[in-house]
Parts: sequence; structure tokens; C-alpha cells
Amino acid sequence: MEGEIALLIPIIALSIPFFAIWVKHKEKVAKLQVESTAENTAEKAAQYSSHVQRLEDRVQVLERIVTDRGYDVATQIEALRDTRQVEELDSGTPLNMNKQEKA
Repeated sequence: MEGEIALLIPIIALSIPFFAIWVKHKEKVAKLQVESTAENTAEKAAQYSSHVQRLEDRVQVLERIVTDRGYDVATQIEALRDTRQVEELDSGTPLNMNKQEKA
């Protein structure tokens, strides 16, 4: 029994530095993963911010169109629809007929 313990002592003594190196390596890997995740999160946040800014700009343009022209936009759209319907009626083509059916 004493011979076995005497044999284990040098093995344990030699494995402690390897264990310490392995623990340090694991700490470095974990730190790099955290840094990488933080960089990815910051990059995605910047992309989302840019996308939100573009959408806000588009909404501002639409608001300006509606407020500058009032509700005249709806009237103009309806006028275009009425003109299209009259043209299609004049050509003798039904309104619900597809382009392929015309040919």
C-alpha cells in the first residue's frame, strides 16, 4: 500500500501543472467567447439601428406627402382608377381579364 501511495505522489505532483495550464486555457477560451459575443451583439445592434433609421425616414416622407397634400392623394388615386376603368371599357376588354387571356 505504501508503494502505491509513493507512486501516486509523483503522478499527482506532475499532473498539477498540466491541470493549471488547462484551467488557464479554458478561462482564455471563455473570455474570447464573451468578447466575440459582445462584438456580434454590438454589430447587430448597429444594423438594427440603421434599419430603424431608414424606416423612420420613409415614414417621415410619407407623413409629409399626406400632410402637404392633405387627403388629395386619395382623390388622385381614385381618379386614376376611374380613368383606367373608362379606358378598359372603351377597349371592350373586361376589367377582370388577365393579359394572357387578352392575347
